Amino acid sequence: MSTRAWLAGGIALTTTAALGATLLVAAPSEAAAPSQKVALAAAATTKISSSRKARQKKRAAYAVGYAYKQIGDPYRYGGTGPGSWDCSGLAGGAWRKAGVKLPRTTQQIYRAVKYKVSLKGAVKGDLLFFYGGRSHMGIYVGNGYMIHAPSSGQRVKRVKINSYYKRNFNGAVRPGY
Repeated sequence: MSTRAWLAGGIALTTTAALGATLLVAAPSEAAAPSQKVALAAAATTKISSSRKARQKKRAAYAVGYAYKQIGDPYRYGGTGPGSWDCSGLAGGAWRKAGVKLPRTTQQIYRAVKYKVSLKGAVKGDLLFFYGGRSHMGIYVGNGYMIHAPSSGQRVKRVKINSYYKRNFNGAVRPGY
């Protein structure tokens, strides 16, 4: 194994040869100026522009408004609306009306939406997941409430996220980015 390092504009470039392959690695050099180190650290984190945040917030408000209009519709396993819903069908339908396409099932939605949030950090439009297998979900509508399609024999409703839901909470995502 051989290693050589060069300094180029505050970045240490290192080549390493191992098992016949050469690898070029870029890392902040120890000699880099403090301002360069800060700039490199800032570039490493992904920033979401204010215009994308504004567009996401507008879409979330539309999705929440659509979900409110579905309150009272019956639950139906596999239901994707418009007259009956299951939990993921309701979330997908609301966000689809807002211009965001989501996969069909709760697990697929959780995996597909990359922007994860905490329950305490949830804002209107975030999707909340419950139970070990993330087998149920709801749309957070603010002030500690969500809209969901509970189960067979029930109807879409707005409920308080009480201790039961907090105990069974298993992740949240923010679609629309």
